[in-house]
Amino acid sequence: MTDHDEFPAKRVAVGVDGSAQSKAALQWAARVASALGCGIDAIVAWEYPASYGWGMAPMGWPSETDSIATVQGAIDEVFGEHKPANLRVVCEEGPARTVLIDASKGAEMLIVGSRGHGGFASLLLGSVSAACAEHAHCPVLVVHGEPSLSSKESAL
Repeated sequence: MTDHDEFPAKRVAVGVDGSAQSKAALQWAARVASALGCGIDAIVAWEYPASYGWGMAPMGWPSETDSIATVQGAIDEVFGEHKPANLRVVCEEGPARTVLIDASKGAEMLIVGSRGHGGFASLLLGSVSAACAEHAHCPVLVVHGEPSLSSKESAL
């Protein structure tokens, strides 16, 4: 995470979970942010299942550290050495739909993949994009498909 003062006040929020659709959303976020002169918030949500108590962290379940690593990996794959200077990673604990809808407050646009699995087989997100489209506080772009092979070049 970095100091918020370095980034433009206007921002595009993008949900990134490591899936192919979220990588395509990240690519679109770079295009939209460039066109609007915005910063980019690459947002990842994580949570422990409700069935676990406060003192019990389930083995093999993604943590905040794992989630940040997943986003960084997606950013590296999409942009390579040409990461947008105005990009920051935002990691929040909570259900993905809630975190993304909250992030949409004040955003110029929220961009999400049509569906994803979080990069972790156990995290099926299914209806997150539908919830965002219905409840977000800004326009929502739902991206279908996978990033193009030339994504690193198009981010320039």
